[in-house]
Amino acid sequence: MQSKPITPEIKAFLISIGSVSVDSSLIPRARGSTAGPGAGTSSVFFKSGEKRVRLSIKKDSPLSIQKVEGEGNVAVFYEGKELARGKLEPAPAHCPEQAFITLCERCIFDCKYCPVPKLQGHVKSEEEVLSIIDEVLQAGNLKAISLTSGVETSIEGEVERVLKLLPALKKYNVPIGVSVYPTEGCSRKFYEAGVSEVKYNVETMDREIFKKVCGDLSLDYILDRLKEAVDVFGKNRVFSNFIIGLGESDDSVGGGIEALAKMGVIPVLRPVNPHPLRIGNCFTERPSPERLLKLAKIEAEVLTKNGLNPRLAKTMCLKCTGCDLVPFVDF
Repeated sequence: MQSKPITPEIKAFLISIGSVSVDSSLIPRARGSTAGPGAGTSSVFFKSGEKRVRLSIKKDSPLSIQKVEGEGNVAVFYEGKELARGKLEPAPAHCPEQAFITLCERCIFDCKYCPVPKLQGHVKSEEEVLSIIDEVLQAGNLKAISLTSGVETSIEGEVERVLKLLPALKKYNVPIGVSVYPTEGCSRKFYEAGVSEVKYNVETMDREIFKKVCGDLSLDYILDRLKEAVDVFGKNRVFSNFIIGLGESDDSVGGGIEALAKMGVIPVLRPVNPHPLRIGNCFTERPSPERLLKLAKIEAEVLTKNGLNPRLAKTMCLKCTGCDLVPFVDF
């Protein structure tokens, strides 16, 4: 049977739920996320045609992935109805076709939706990082290297951690993306060390919500660093995660998209992932499919007006597309 494709409407619905139950025998390999709001969860990547979606594994999810006729074929079901048919992709290092690695799984900041400060996980050595990259390379899936990090002791320390690692990555001859909390001037240092793209996350463009959930950080500081990054890397090479579901209005999201795009930054509209360790710490609500589609279409219009195209991304989230509804890729 031919693949039943993922339409924009189906992907929006899948993302709005964000989880799936799946028999462990079907999973190529599930590696837990160690970065940001999704930290501490295991997931699978489902692909149909050129469209991909990442879903956390959850036994009581209303979605399920089941084996169907045809070699290697599986389908996603909702209440007994088949939504899409395709395959499960191996993701030996966080996402398919990339070595996407969290260098430091700890953080001194206390963003109220993020479990990383509560988990206080592992800090990888250079040897561990290279071992993970070699594993992806040997599997024949290495098309990019993407690095992200929490903050173990200082933001300067994390920038230095990345800079010290970069010389060892040149031998792989693939694009490199970096997503850290930035320091002034770090974009120039990353660029000169061979980095292709950067992602500095605003988290939310609603200033009142930002104060409530990321009070230890400065939105203006991050915006200044994003401006620097565009000056160094150019348009279509600078990104920023923008969380949806923290209580912001659609008008606030639209204004935030406009502000970032005018700077030359491509926003990544990321549905909030409510985490058990953060229950009651702040408002979180997974956005509906209708809202995801509406906001993605608004973003598409704004990106077109500002000459930005997520399809040009070489690394990180916009290259993967699993967690988000991405303009010009998913519709």
